[in-house]
Amino acid sequence: MATPRRRRRRKVATAGPHLETLLWRVGIRLVAGVDEVGMGPLAGPVVAAAVVLAPGTTLDGVADSKTLQAAVRERLAAEIRRRALAVGLGFVEPEEIDRLNIYRAGLAACRRAIEALRPVVPGYVLVDGREIPDLAMPQSAYPKGDVFVCSIAAASIVAKVTRDAIMCELDERYPGYGFGRHMGYATRRHFAAIREHGPSPVHRRSFAPVRAAARGEQDSQLALPALVALD
Repeated sequence: MATPRRRRRRKVATAGPHLETLLWRVGIRLVAGVDEVGMGPLAGPVVAAAVVLAPGTTLDGVADSKTLQAAVRERLAAEIRRRALAVGLGFVEPEEIDRLNIYRAGLAACRRAIEALRPVVPGYVLVDGREIPDLAMPQSAYPKGDVFVCSIAAASIVAKVTRDAIMCELDERYPGYGFGRHMGYATRRHFAAIREHGPSPVHRRSFAPVRAAARGEQDSQLALPALVALD
């Protein structure tokens, strides 16, 4: 009887510095890649990172943080911090998310990450998804930029590793919600925990699933197949 063939893990394509190289070649030495994480969870902050790489830098294995295993992300985040000219972080906490709305909170986190690069001031910004209003420097936005733009992918990794560490700390502070397991995302167990314990101080009370769970109601979003996999 033939031995079953073991499936090979598909290698994630490295995001290359192609756009950065074009900018370096025209004399723009300080190019920042920016991305945010934590837009969808029911709890915890939105975290953005801005990463400025030295001209000519390549980072093997850097890709969209969502496609990488946790151990790989952590290793790459350490390498990015070691090799980058500057790394900035921006945070928007749940109370401010509720006040601003999640769209504006994501933009605010990105803006703060760029400001946190100081004294380094980028000459150009490459941002994932959408442009950041009122920046003092030129920028370009690229949907799915964390897949193919090296500095944006690097920012997504640093932001994800930072936020995951925060959620693990919140798991110790507010036990019973499972923050260290689902990182604040909407899983059935998370929803059940909110129904049992009520929202914690770090839940986003403007989010419909949190309001529904606090009232002991079911929420239609939790019927999505994607959420079953997170349980």
